[in-house]
Amino acid sequence: MLSRKNKLLLLKALSLFSIVRGYNILIIALAQYLASIYILAHNLPVKRVILDGQLFALVAASALVIAAGYIINSFYDSEKDLINKPRKSMLDRLVAQRTKLSAYFVLNFMSVFLASYVSFRAVVFFSAYIFGIWLYSHKLKRLPFVGNFISATLAIAPFFAVFVYYKNFDTVIFVHALFLFLLILAREMIKDLENITGDMAQNYRTVPVIYGTRFSKICISILVLITLLPALLLIVRFEVGYMYLYFIASVVFLVIFLVLLWKSVTKKHFIYLHNILKFIIVLGVFSILLIDVDLVLSRFF
Repeated sequence: MLSRKNKLLLLKALSLFSIVRGYNILIIALAQYLASIYILAHNLPVKRVILDGQLFALVAASALVIAAGYIINSFYDSEKDLINKPRKSMLDRLVAQRTKLSAYFVLNFMSVFLASYVSFRAVVFFSAYIFGIWLYSHKLKRLPFVGNFISATLAIAPFFAVFVYYKNFDTVIFVHALFLFLLILAREMIKDLENITGDMAQNYRTVPVIYGTRFSKICISILVLITLLPALLLIVRFEVGYMYLYFIASVVFLVIFLVLLWKSVTKKHFIYLHNILKFIIVLGVFSILLIDVDLVLSRFF
């Protein structure tokens, strides 16, 4: 049996894991490695990519900055989250605000230190990334459209770091990036519908708060329709191996999403829609393996 003190420590550890959303960070790190192996550095041996110390430093630095970003976001959104996510908020509050800030600065310092192992440009990139996340959490997220766009941009920034590292400028990579960006942007706008109650209470000027739910649904619908374009391009024009099956499934899911969007009226409905987009994004990470199912085995030898 755990003592009361040990139980409290365990709860605080779970709270910190909840705040930094460790599961999301693991998925992003995996996505960076898979993208490097199958897309960005497909001409290099797998072992060389996996054992690349500089790539590891970039992925680790990205993970630390993202974790710090979740912490500072939780710090600024603590009052809003009490309304929108009361259960999660109560767990997160087991960690004191002072502890959160200390962890925020330590994680950011460690990320810049790791980036220095790669290059001075990496240090500049991650310093700018840290500043961008802080500015978004402190100010920009309260602005309609701007907050959504900046949030989606920050979400794909870790992939940009790896993209620049390998200097691979193939058109297919930009189409992949556009598809991911539009999906994340649509998800950010769905989150605004999901959190409208807390946003109104805390005077956040999001799209549904300022322009209404119907207008927000129109914007999301347009975004989803635009997202279908890179998906269709990746199916019919570019060589993506068996990953074309993922993009076909994505088109089906997005059409279903559009139908459900216009039938949704409650927070529970919007959470379902959010989860559909999240599922498409996470499924996309593992679907990178379908680009060439024999790729890893053939390049290990």
